[in-house]
Amino acid sequence: MGILSWIIVGLIAGWLAGQVMRGGGYGLIGDIVVGVVGGLLGGWIATSLLKIPAGVNGINWESILVAFVGAVILLGLLRVLGGGRRRVLR
Repeated sequence: MGILSWIIVGLIAGWLAGQVMRGGGYGLIGDIVVGVVGGLLGGWIATSLLKIPAGVNGINWESILVAFVGAVILLGLLRVLGGGRRRVLR
């Protein structure tokens, strides 16, 4: 899959995951990064753990779904490990 396909699938998956997970969001570039890394994570989970061949293989519904699931898992991990933003009271 080409880099442009990864970016498009990552953008869609990152945006969808941000909508589902709610929160401050990471902006356009952050959503793309979360989506692409989520696509890698989702692809790894699909092929290694679930034995689904070619988890992310182009711009199609299956790839977007796999990348979306990976992005949701990644966002969940980032929020648990990040601890959230603290507000300073004055």
